[in-house]
Amino acid sequence: MKNQIDYLKLRAALGHISRREFMGRMGALGVSAALANTMLAGAVRAAGPQKGGTIRVGIQGGGSGDSLDPALAANATATMVSQMWGETLVELKEGGGLEGRVAESWSSTPDAKTWTFKIRSGVTFSNGKTVTAEDVLATLERHSGEDTKSGALGLLRDITGMRAEGDSFVMELNQPNADLPYLMADYHLIIQPNGGKDDPTAGIGTGPYVVKSAEPGVRFVFEKYPDHWDSNRGHASTVEMIVINDDTARMAALQSGQVDMVNRVPPRTAALVDRAPNITVNSKSGPGHYVFIMHCDTAPFDNNDVRMALKYGINRQEMVDKILFGYGSVGNDTPINASYPLFTDFEQREYDPDKAAHHWKKSGATDPILLRTSDNSFPGAPDAAALFQQSCAQAGIPVEIKREPNDGYWSEVWNAQPFCTSYWGGRPTQDQMFTTAYLSTADWNDTRFNNETFDQLLLAARAELDEAKRTQMYSDMSTIVRDEGGLICPMFNDFVDALSDRVAGYVQGGPGYELMNFFAPVKMWVAA
Repeated sequence: MKNQIDYLKLRAALGHISRREFMGRMGALGVSAALANTMLAGAVRAAGPQKGGTIRVGIQGGGSGDSLDPALAANATATMVSQMWGETLVELKEGGGLEGRVAESWSSTPDAKTWTFKIRSGVTFSNGKTVTAEDVLATLERHSGEDTKSGALGLLRDITGMRAEGDSFVMELNQPNADLPYLMADYHLIIQPNGGKDDPTAGIGTGPYVVKSAEPGVRFVFEKYPDHWDSNRGHASTVEMIVINDDTARMAALQSGQVDMVNRVPPRTAALVDRAPNITVNSKSGPGHYVFIMHCDTAPFDNNDVRMALKYGINRQEMVDKILFGYGSVGNDTPINASYPLFTDFEQREYDPDKAAHHWKKSGATDPILLRTSDNSFPGAPDAAALFQQSCAQAGIPVEIKREPNDGYWSEVWNAQPFCTSYWGGRPTQDQMFTTAYLSTADWNDTRFNNETFDQLLLAARAELDEAKRTQMYSDMSTIVRDEGGLICPMFNDFVDALSDRVAGYVQGGPGYELMNFFAPVKMWVAA
């Protein structure tokens, strides 16, 4: 029996039989599905990556207005594109913690106010230029400058000084921050020659691929950079990334063999997709959340009673059941859930038409609320909007829905219109999530939330070394957002991907976003 199992493991690892066939034969031998999965993962790793070939990705979340400037990345496509050709100082490790990329090591002074990153030697940009500490300095300067549009700006406001010292980059903060290295993993902070100051859209970085063609909202083609410093990445010779925002078309492209992997499998059809020949659906829970966001500085949402009416007017459990189909959990109007290390739970807000009606009447509002939505905001968003409209109607709150085009949603609607559907992938730490989206000065404060107490707590928590006190501070911040903010968070979504057996090397359950934190085409390989 052992010889049979070893033979099947080898054939599956080399792509000679599909994962489905492997699982079926292992089941016939009396091996549990969980153990068979573990065996297969180990066999794939032992067989080693195969070099060459083309990986094709069907990606949802892109538009014609996307830019190759990583500072402006605001959706799944732009993020994955940046990570094909570029790298940050550090990255999240698959097993937790951080691994060095452009930086090989980092350290701080005892008070965690001065941080030093040693730049890895022998790393070159795809234009052949050797990476220096000056390039890192210029990158951080560009993202933190007065005129920047970077989505990482909010993370960098505590920096009081930066400098290059030989092969090291030094940052000085105005207060301690033990989470500082995690902030440097933010996907906007791709290291570029001279920081991208000369041409931020050139697509030149230290990643394993070079950009051969770019049609935003349509298609991107990448070819292997032969002098990339890390042999563990960039196994395929070519990667094609096709933007397919329509869910049905994206699943059809996978099942017909036009692409090898897709993100955002609609929960409604995930089980059906998983039954297709040579296709495997993977899911993982985490900090990602599907949301309705209101601008707190724009009428009628500048009235907290209107915000509370809408928060009590949403049926969270119904939305989880009918939109996520088991691939997620109920939210509580805060971006933080149990996936964060310092999470504390508190009373769940329930659907309450009577309380919703009370707050609506108290607000004095009478005009219908306009909610903008699109499939591009999150899978099933138009259906979720319709459910929200129906549950609000039971409280006497009129909601009108406007379905916006998929293309341009992230530039024309999100962070621009006062009430819309959206999503957040979450962040590695509570500080980073709050700093990116809820600090009053953050560029990506997409609810226009401005609360002095919240800001003070956020800054104080960074310097607090007592874990119990810090945990309480984060709990207090979640309560403020929940009760005073413009976030309606009905559900935390699982990340649901699907892959063809033509590719191998997928690691399930790692940190970050979908498709292995958007590194699947970088870390996987063609198996057949």
